[in-house]
Amino acid sequence: MTALQSIHSSSWPSPESDSTEPVLLLLHGFGSHEHDLAGLAPMLPSGVPWASVRAPLEMGFGGAAWFALTPPTLAYDLDEVNRATEALWDWIDAHAPAGAPLIPLGFSQGGLMALELLRSRPERVAGTIVLSGFVVDAPSPTDARLSEERPRVLWSRGDADPVIPPAEVARMERWLPAHASPTIRVHRGLGHGIDEQTLAEVEEFVSGLTQ
Repeated sequence: MTALQSIHSSSWPSPESDSTEPVLLLLHGFGSHEHDLAGLAPMLPSGVPWASVRAPLEMGFGGAAWFALTPPTLAYDLDEVNRATEALWDWIDAHAPAGAPLIPLGFSQGGLMALELLRSRPERVAGTIVLSGFVVDAPSPTDARLSEERPRVLWSRGDADPVIPPAEVARMERWLPAHASPTIRVHRGLGHGIDEQTLAEVEEFVSGLTQ
């Protein structure tokens, strides 16, 4: 798997830095690109460094994916998820200070990847944001640890989302309370997207982690 591409804010610290300030990691959804969620950066708390990483699977027409998905059930291969997670950690290890806590923010498939970062190296994650996303249907070696430590997770979604199947929503509803201290927000009439209320929730959540 090739090295991942990315863009970042001017305040993004050098990987050799001894910074211990949290950094925001933006993870786009299936078929999108690294410039997508970067558009949210001006609406988030000022001064928080951010980087937006491009998924490894090129789909053509400028889009990419973290791993292949089969609609409408969103079926996937767990080995592909693991490879994408390893590639993302390779990028983090090469581009982020070792002492900087991560705040992964993922939309849709990127939300699953944000949770995979939490589940694979919970000690590196200050808090996790999942927007219209879902969780891998497989146990993780750290799940028992998460159940004890209860990390902070924001899960925001629309109740009119036509993309995330009800079975995946139900799985998140079971998994989050058992493994995290979740903040769950459901927006009436919102489809598979992000609205102003969602942005306000994200800003409040990030502020609570960085101030």
